[in-house]
Amino acid sequence: MTVESLVPLFKPKSVVVVGASRDPKSIGYRVLEALVTNRFNGPVYPVNPNADFVGSIKAFKSISEIKDQIDLAVITVPSQTVISVAEECAKAGVKALIVISAGFAETGDAGKQLQDKLTDIVRKNGMRMIGPNCMGFLNTDPQIQLNASFSPIFPPFGNIAMSSQSGALGLAIIALAKELNIGLSSFASVGNKADINGNDLIEYCEQDKNTDVILLYLESFGDPRRFSKLARRVGKTKPIVAVKGGRTSSGKRAAGSHTAALSSNDIVVDALFHQTGVIRADTLEEMFDIAVILSNKNLPNGKKVGILTNAGGPAILCADACDAGGLIVPELSEQTKTKLREFLPPAASVTNPVDMIASATSDNYHKAIKILAAAEEIDSLVVIYIPVDTSNDKAVLESISKGVSEVRSEQNINKPVLACLMAKGSKTSQRFLKAGKIPLYTFPEGAGRALVKVTQYSEWKRKPAGNLTELLSKSEIEQAKLICQNASKERGKGWLSAGETHELLKAIKLQLPVVSIATNENDAVKIASRIGFPVAMKLASHTIIHKTEIGGVVLNISSESQTVESFNKIRNKLLKENRLNEMEGVLIQPMITGGTEVMVGVTEESLFGPVIAFGLGGIHVEILKDISFRVTPISDLDAKEMIETIRGSKLLKGYRGHPPADIDALAELLLRISNLVQAVPEIKQLDLNPVFALEPGKGYRIADARIYQS
Repeated sequence: MTVESLVPLFKPKSVVVVGASRDPKSIGYRVLEALVTNRFNGPVYPVNPNADFVGSIKAFKSISEIKDQIDLAVITVPSQTVISVAEECAKAGVKALIVISAGFAETGDAGKQLQDKLTDIVRKNGMRMIGPNCMGFLNTDPQIQLNASFSPIFPPFGNIAMSSQSGALGLAIIALAKELNIGLSSFASVGNKADINGNDLIEYCEQDKNTDVILLYLESFGDPRRFSKLARRVGKTKPIVAVKGGRTSSGKRAAGSHTAALSSNDIVVDALFHQTGVIRADTLEEMFDIAVILSNKNLPNGKKVGILTNAGGPAILCADACDAGGLIVPELSEQTKTKLREFLPPAASVTNPVDMIASATSDNYHKAIKILAAAEEIDSLVVIYIPVDTSNDKAVLESISKGVSEVRSEQNINKPVLACLMAKGSKTSQRFLKAGKIPLYTFPEGAGRALVKVTQYSEWKRKPAGNLTELLSKSEIEQAKLICQNASKERGKGWLSAGETHELLKAIKLQLPVVSIATNENDAVKIASRIGFPVAMKLASHTIIHKTEIGGVVLNISSESQTVESFNKIRNKLLKENRLNEMEGVLIQPMITGGTEVMVGVTEESLFGPVIAFGLGGIHVEILKDISFRVTPISDLDAKEMIETIRGSKLLKGYRGHPPADIDALAELLLRISNLVQAVPEIKQLDLNPVFALEPGKGYRIADARIYQS
């Protein structure tokens, strides 16, 4: 339904400009001019109640005067007039609106009410709308030629679609695309996203034959869960590159759990993009750096990069950028080296990077490219040229293009090849070496960083999707819900007690040590003796969360007398702090020996829903911050990847005599927690820390846990 409803926007057969003006400084004038001068392939109708003609075109007093069917209306009148215009459009059967007018939700509560009224009219009448407060929309398809915006520039036709949340930025982006000769299939400035948003445009671009790459400039997410679902699907065939504005965050200083303290909106965005294969660009320039590689549709099949140059310094910078991003600049095979030595001077280096030295000729570039691009030990190639004698520039560039073209046509090899020309003006005139459409860069680091992100996307694309395994039974979920609901009825929202937390985790079959709660020193002695020394004693309280900070944890208790002493120590500490009423007792459990301390946590993000975390645990979790995050639900592959991508994963795999951990059991723990928070939305925060990851086959033991429910 979404795709079909957007056809009148992308492919209108007729357009009306409401607010068309004779004033060259007005938006209405610029929109009408953009439609006409860029030769929209259909009729354009100006609406201006005060003019018979606008720009030599017959004008109408209102939309109702136009007898022909109108697909698209571009509205540029003041915000207070937009409502009546939208109602008139609905009566006339207009199918899509572009509301360029500002003065809506971006201005405050009154504007938000006006926007809600406008959106209600649009949806009740089956129309679709871009905006309000937007720059407009472009479709460069030669069969359409639509510039329904106030951009004076119409970019060349190409296979890259883009959506921008910022109209002003959109103008700059279109100008840059034109300057770099980067072809766009469509461009949308979504403005306030009252109706059509980036998700809708992604869904349309999925089936658009003119689009192969999707670019997004985002400042906020409308529906992250729909975005996640769409991006996972669309990204497998059409790469999505995004720049997300508003990266900084002050964090959650008053957070009650480790997970909430460690997460931030930007970390969650990173996790979401990673899971869905979205390529995150740090800047608009990097977005285009990446897009020009993707537009050729030949992705690297591995991480191995060859670098060819006539100067060592730039090659080193490129190699550093590749290495920093996880790519490999491998030693070349003896067979490849031998072929290079046959024509390169003795002073040349034929390792990798291949430095042909400053005297390298156009013929040297031609031959070397054919050898390196065909080498089995290379998955992609970066060619760097530093002009020594500018009279040779043209010949060298032609040789680079010729070499790549011949490799592709004669040997059917389609590895990515990037060129770097460190010369003034190389980037302003073109972004590709025309023959072979080789992406052209000014600086070697930019080429390296772009190649890193394209290679990471290629790896994601080749991976299987993973399974969203349901490990919890209906009865387990119902028992967990009941515990939360009973706690809420008794005390309202807040942290579960130690007993409630233990029962909930036990209900979903997590691996827990034997645990009992004592309310006095005599019971503590009986429980400790029954469990067997040594034991650990921890404060049981649903209001005091960080127990170690108040002296509420005693370890390695080895006798009855130490048990009594430890109980009284905790009790007296709370008495001194005037918080004894918050003590529900003490939790006693056996000391867990061996294993590696890890943590598993969940925090509820207002936009993204439950976010799950995994990392090294214990009291140092917030200091080391060696944590991986994912947006739930997670797949079995997500769970394994969370474990493998933390820096401390070497400990879990076995390192210098340290035994390996039961990674399969940890992955199952992550999946069970993911299932839990998806099925029991009452759970807003959860921390399992520390979790002792034992040796393979022995699972894990959750030493401490806390759960916050609403």
